[in-house]
Amino acid sequence: MVALAGLLIGFFAVLLGPAAPASAHAVLVNSDPGNGTIVPDAPNKITLNFSESVQLLSGKIQVLAPDGSRADQGDPAAAGTSVTIPLRSGGGRGTYLVSYRVMSADSHPVGGSLTFSVGAASAPPTATVDDTEVDPVVRALIPVGKYLGYAGLVLLIGPTLVLALLWPHRLSRTGPGRLVWTGIGLIIFSTLLAIWLQAPYSTGSGLFDVRVGDLRDVLGSTFGAIMLVRLGVICAAALLLRPMLRGSGDDSKTDLALLGVLGVAAIATWPLTGHPTASPVAGVSVVVDAIHLAAMAVWLGGLVMLVGFLLRKADQRELGAILPIWSRWAATAVAALIVAGVIQALIEVASLDGLINSTYGRLILAKVGLVAVVLGFAWLSRRLVQSKAAEESPRGLRRIVAAELAITAVVIGVTSALVQIAPPRSAEASQAAGASTTVTKTLTDQRMAVQIDVFPASVGNNSIHLYAYTPDNKPLTVIEWSATAALPAKGIEPIEIPLLRITDFHAVGDIALPQAGEWTFKITVRISEIDQSTLSTTATIR
Repeated sequence: MVALAGLLIGFFAVLLGPAAPASAHAVLVNSDPGNGTIVPDAPNKITLNFSESVQLLSGKIQVLAPDGSRADQGDPAAAGTSVTIPLRSGGGRGTYLVSYRVMSADSHPVGGSLTFSVGAASAPPTATVDDTEVDPVVRALIPVGKYLGYAGLVLLIGPTLVLALLWPHRLSRTGPGRLVWTGIGLIIFSTLLAIWLQAPYSTGSGLFDVRVGDLRDVLGSTFGAIMLVRLGVICAAALLLRPMLRGSGDDSKTDLALLGVLGVAAIATWPLTGHPTASPVAGVSVVVDAIHLAAMAVWLGGLVMLVGFLLRKADQRELGAILPIWSRWAATAVAALIVAGVIQALIEVASLDGLINSTYGRLILAKVGLVAVVLGFAWLSRRLVQSKAAEESPRGLRRIVAAELAITAVVIGVTSALVQIAPPRSAEASQAAGASTTVTKTLTDQRMAVQIDVFPASVGNNSIHLYAYTPDNKPLTVIEWSATAALPAKGIEPIEIPLLRITDFHAVGDIALPQAGEWTFKITVRISEIDQSTLSTTATIR
């Protein structure tokens, strides 16, 4: 009952936990043309560069011209971290809107929009859809499905291992068999649920607004292929398990070996659809995550068998043979769990600040705290096994193991939440991308409007673009440009920006901004022998 309570607590912790907005695990690093920039001529394509590899979603990328019509033509193409969008030739002047929604390598949607202008800025067109939204019901159900999948792994792998190698022949296999079939059912249900949920999660639609084409797109993606492999592997394992669960004769060594291979293949499907695939060291992360899951399933599944059956039904002689072996298994599984968990955390968190100041890091700390309590109970149970007391009076050991299971059920709930939260390495990439965006300011007086673009808006080497327009938004011929940058708050006097005239109304310059802060840019524009304007603005440089 204690273990069941823990399972329910973990389940509802996932179901009723704070429904934070879906976190994109890849970010748009830059684009060509850049966000907010003005280009003299209409480009024939747009390139979007992301921090991780992405896959396209059907019909989820569009470019709107200043008049609201579609400016893109043909299908966009994705190659690793880059997406290329072909455009119609002869695009008009004004501001274009690019909206996108793609799927990151770890199966999370990434959406957003940007603008650029041809010749001169204008009022941007309005997007017809929000490419960043995720239905809250879908968002809440995804970690629930993952929790059920993890629970299924526990009930399948651990009990199967105990039945194959430790189960006394005289005891019935009916009860453990029900556990194993429950585990298989949970994995199949959670996998089918994941396939269904991935469709509205990808497109931003509601739970029941799924079309056949959406499901076809999911099944044709890497995520869908891995889910189908999982279903196939679990069904094959179910066929091989039937004789063992019936207890019909000795278990074939060939069948056991084949079950081991299928088990490894099944476990590998979890990291292949999550954070490890987008890790800086993806190969290492996938292997480590698979080891972490396998150790968890062996340990917890074995504990379920102990508290549910062996400690109640096995006699003293049988327990004397079983418990020392199980104790060694548990110690090995726990060691693998800790080592793999530490490696995972180092890869995903990367820094002490990320551990303390991010939601992902704080959940890791909560998980570590819960695991420490579980390890305390595990130490007590191992002491009982070593002292032989558990063989003579297994009730005390059963209570300790039940407490272990109750707490680890909550740990699984925390793990299910973790897979939906962007790790600090993704957040750092997002901040870096945000810090590298273009700052665009428009300055006006009665004679003209001047646009200044600063890229990147961060300390270091920066490019300055200047554009001049008449009050009615037409290119204005400039005879002479001059500009300075100053940071009064830190005592930095105006620095002259060397400018190169590109066209009649466009000039560009390079400057190295040495410190972060609120910089003041002053631009002087001479349009005739006697007419000139001096305009100034401030921009935040990070």
